Amino acid sequence: MIPFNQTWPYDIIMNDIYVHQCPFCQAENIILPLKPKELISIHEGKKKLLVFPCCSNRITLLDTDSDYLLADTVLRH
Repeated sequence: MIPFNQTWPYDIIMNDIYVHQCPFCQAENIILPLKPKELISIHEGKKKLLVFPCCSNRITLLDTDSDYLLADTVLRH
């Protein structure tokens, strides 16, 4: 079972991946330094370090689906 507290929703608009709110500093509409092609390789098993550009907090992405990023860190309390 996937731990929901380690997931964060994302959207893709015009090849930009963004989150509505940063899970760490609560900044809004953050464009992530990821490309849609990277989401496929993460889903296939490659881990990816993600640094949020708003606050420089880091997570390691373990998996993705069409709506959520799965991290190695608790993102929801």
